[in-house]
This record gives sequence, C-alpha cells and structure tokens, in this order.
Amino acid sequence: RSMQSLFHLAIHITDLDAARQFYGGVLGCTEGRSTDTWVDFDFFGHQLSLHLGKPFETTRTGKVGDHMVMMPHIGAVLRLDDWLALSDRLTQNGVEFDIPPVIRFEGEPGEQRTMFFFDPSGTPIEIKGFRDFDGLFAS
Repeated sequence: RSMQSLFHLAIHITDLDAARQFYGGVLGCTEGRSTDTWVDFDFFGHQLSLHLGKPFETTRTGKVGDHMVMMPHIGAVLRLDDWLALSDRLTQNGVEFDIPPVIRFEGEPGEQRTMFFFDPSGTPIEIKGFRDFDGLFAS
C-alpha cells in the first residue's frame, strides 16, 4: 500500500488578480493564505501556490495517444461526474480549450476523459476524468 499524502506545487504567475479570478472564479478552487506576492489555492484537494514571477517555459513535446500536449503541465484527476461538471463550467465561462474534452484510450486499460486549457499566465492545465480511480494506474 502506498503512503497517502497531499501534493504541493508552487509555480510562477504574472498577475495575482487574474489568477484569483481564474482559479477561484472559473475553476472553483478555494483560496487559502496569501500575501502581496503569492496566493494559495485548494486545487482539487492539493495545495497550489501561485507566486508572482516568470512562468515556466513549455513546448508541445508530449506525445500521448493522438495528441501532442504541452510539457510540462499541471493538472488533476477527477471522478467522472466532477469532470463532466467542470467541463460544462469551463465551457460556460468561455475558456478556450487547447484540447477540447475528449475520451482517450477508449475500451483500453486506463480509459479516461481529458481536457487541456491554459490559465491566464499561460500555464497548461490538464484535467482527467475517471469513472473508477482504480483504473488510474492500469496497464
């Protein structure tokens, strides 16, 4: 049995107000502690710290199935009903998808839904949806 823990990630963003509007207002993440140079969010159960600075460089070099995805990227894995609700929320808020909501590896181990989009600082975000979390590491 693997040790259970929460994940913490700290990344650079260019604008705290835009980050608050996106992560809090659009994604629905709860804001935590902050100062005038950073803000924490409960990013789907994990701690995401957004600090003012130069965002990390990305390139479209990740070949996954039929897609070339932005690397590196951040993300989360949701239960399918939560993923569907978030997909609708993003669409209703006019978020432009890099890879629109799609089923990947259909009928195979690890079948999942996925979608890619960017935060206001250009950080690529992937949100996966699984009907059953037991399939997350299936091979």
